[in-house]
Amino acid sequence: MQRILLVEDDLMIASGLVYALAQEQYAPFHCKDINTACRAIETERFDLAILDLQLPDGTGFEISQKLKNTNTAIIFLTIVDDENKIVQAFENGAADYITKPFRLRELLARVKRTLNSSSGANQSQLMTLGKANIDTAAGKVFIGTAPVELTALEYRLLLTFAANKSQLLTRTQILESIWDNGGNFVEDNTLTVYIKRLRQKLGDAVSIETVRGGGYRAD
Repeated sequence: MQRILLVEDDLMIASGLVYALAQEQYAPFHCKDINTACRAIETERFDLAILDLQLPDGTGFEISQKLKNTNTAIIFLTIVDDENKIVQAFENGAADYITKPFRLRELLARVKRTLNSSSGANQSQLMTLGKANIDTAAGKVFIGTAPVELTALEYRLLLTFAANKSQLLTRTQILESIWDNGGNFVEDNTLTVYIKRLRQKLGDAVSIETVRGGGYRAD
C-alpha cells in the first residue's frame, strides 16, 4: 500500500482527502503543520507528499526541502495561483501543482499518474530496510533525511540484508555476498566487526538480529 503524506491545515479539506485516498487503497498520513510533518518525515517513508503552500508555521517549500533526498514525489495543493510560486515549486522538484478549488477526481487521477511515473525509478533505485532508505543509484543511505556514512564493505553488507529482508542468512552466505571487489576474501572475524559497526551507525533504524548457530536476520 502506497503511503501518502498530506500536509493541510484546513481540517475539512484534509478529512475529505484522507477518506478519498483511503478509498483508493492508499495509506494517507495527515499533518496540519510543518513541525508535525517534519517529525513524521524523520521516522516514516512516504511515496508521495501532497503539500499546502501556506501553513500556520511557514510554507510547504520547507517540507519539500526536508523531502529532497527521500525519493518522495511531491504535489503542491494550494490556493496560491501565482506564476512565480508555481515556477519555484517545479524548480524545487515538484511533480505537479494543483490550485484550489480543485475537482476531487482530477486530483486522484494526478496522484495516480504521479505515483505510477515515479514508481519505476524508485523500484530500481530505492531499497528500504527498517527505517533506512538506500539510494542504489547514488550509493547513499539515509535515515529520514539524515545521511549515514558507510564504508564500501558496510554498504555492501547493508545491501545484502536489504535484498534478503527478514530472511535468515548464514555467515557463509553473507561472506560470499560481500566478497571484496579486489578479490580478497573477507574473514569471518572481520564480518563480526563490520556487523557491529553497521549496528552502531544505523542505531534503532534497522534491527540486525543474531540467530545463535544460524547467522543473522535483518528487518
